[in-house]
Amino acid sequence: MQRDPLIQPPSELTRPRTSADARFVMGIDGGATKTVAVVLDLETHALHLAHRGPSNEDAVGPKLAVEALLEAADEAIERAGIVQDELGAAVLAVAGIDTDAVARHVRSARSDAWIVVNDVVGAWATATAAGPGIGAISGTGSNVFGVGPGGRAWRAGGWGHLLGDEGSGYWLGLQSIKAALRDREASGPETALSDAAPTFFGVPSVEALAALVYSKPLTKREIAAFAVETAELAERGDAVARELYERGARELGAQVVTVVRRTGLQGSFPVGLIGGSFKAGAILVEPLVEVVHECAPEASVSVVEMAPVGGTLLLAARACGHGEALDPGELTRLIDSALGEASG
Repeated sequence: MQRDPLIQPPSELTRPRTSADARFVMGIDGGATKTVAVVLDLETHALHLAHRGPSNEDAVGPKLAVEALLEAADEAIERAGIVQDELGAAVLAVAGIDTDAVARHVRSARSDAWIVVNDVVGAWATATAAGPGIGAISGTGSNVFGVGPGGRAWRAGGWGHLLGDEGSGYWLGLQSIKAALRDREASGPETALSDAAPTFFGVPSVEALAALVYSKPLTKREIAAFAVETAELAERGDAVARELYERGARELGAQVVTVVRRTGLQGSFPVGLIGGSFKAGAILVEPLVEVVHECAPEASVSVVEMAPVGGTLLLAARACGHGEALDPGELTRLIDSALGEASG
């Protein structure tokens, strides 16, 4: 079977133009839970931020996804006190299996200069400052993408909640519910998940939870939220909860290894872990690191401090030839401060 890369960064990002008068850039991180848009002034480093709801096409459909993206973008542009034409570049990183439909709608509504990429490309840029290395997402969903020293790109995972999302919050939440059901019917080991799941979802029993999953049905976000409870039980020593986190970590780690091999990455390179699932800490991170180091012992695997929208800003600055104007450490501080003010 011929295997071409599933994702190839747009030529605007690999062969950026130079725009001497570019002052403002915009980055958007669109996920299954929320959409964050930021306009950055490259001269003053002032950030202008806006939030909207989910923009994952798989979760809400292309119409609502595009609405969330454009509303967030328009608000961020308005907050910056500029008009759309003053943007030197705009990069939108959007979660979903296939972002082509979203990209077409965005370009027709705004401009061909607005670059839409899969959110894992933004994660890669966040993790590596758009250099050789890998970004691994584990939030509501999961995805892995990397670029080798020769520019070869490869993606593994990212097939959505029905066919993939291994090691994600949704996968962990769903597997936790399944484990509780197996305990209930005595086909699997006993686990505290059997008591925690009905309490968390507000139903009287595990069997009632099963009916709720099919009748409501529960959203990806609602199921993914239960992974936090699973992490707490794992920390307290529940063997089933711990095994779920270890299995999810190893499956996600195997995808990272695939990207390492297909991109030709060798020696020391970054593997950045991005997303809310990694807040679980060692129970998810350590097994994943172990799998990666079996293949690439010198890889630097760590949880990324920069918010995912930072990667889109780095890509936008790079797209207009101003990639050197942004220091990743300083950008992390600026974004954290802006997000803190917005949530406060």
